[in-house]
Amino acid sequence: MEDVPMGNETNSNSSESFNETASLQQHHTPEFLQRKIYFLMDQLKEMHSELPETLQTRISYDLLTELANCVLNESIFDIVKALMELQHVTEKHLIQMRAQVENEYEIEVADWLVKIKDPEELQHILGLMKIKHTKKLLETDKKIIEVLDQKVHDQQSMLQKAGVPGFYNTQNPKEIKIQMFLLDFILRLSLLKFEPNK
Repeated sequence: MEDVPMGNETNSNSSESFNETASLQQHHTPEFLQRKIYFLMDQLKEMHSELPETLQTRISYDLLTELANCVLNESIFDIVKALMELQHVTEKHLIQMRAQVENEYEIEVADWLVKIKDPEELQHILGLMKIKHTKKLLETDKKIIEVLDQKVHDQQSMLQKAGVPGFYNTQNPKEIKIQMFLLDFILRLSLLKFEPNK
């Protein structure tokens, strides 16, 4: 009696394997790829229409078509997701770094409040500390901006090497904004499921 279910499982497994193989073969047919590009283009056009008009004119139909063709290779989704995760980790670290500077200042102020009893002397010391803290905070913010700029540069390079259209090294804020929207488009596309039989 126990042998019967095993035989069914084998048939079931070989049937699933056959279906997976047939499905993979179907994914490589020109008809499948064409339908998928149409699906991706429809999604991209809809996302594009949500942008402010000034940005719509900067992201051409040709760029959307190139993007749709690019994400046929779904490994692009993995690259973009990995870059976004790395960016979030970096941002979290930078927020903690800035918070540590603030925290150190508060601890130092509390120490002086306990040590110094003369109000005039305390005001003078707190004033000097405030100047020192402001300078340290500006240095920290500058370092944070440098790290974020480098992160943007690294992402641009990686996406350009991966062949993602619209990505190249630039420090132009308008171009970076467009690249951010393209990244958003890619992330949103990665969440969609293409069903060829619908």
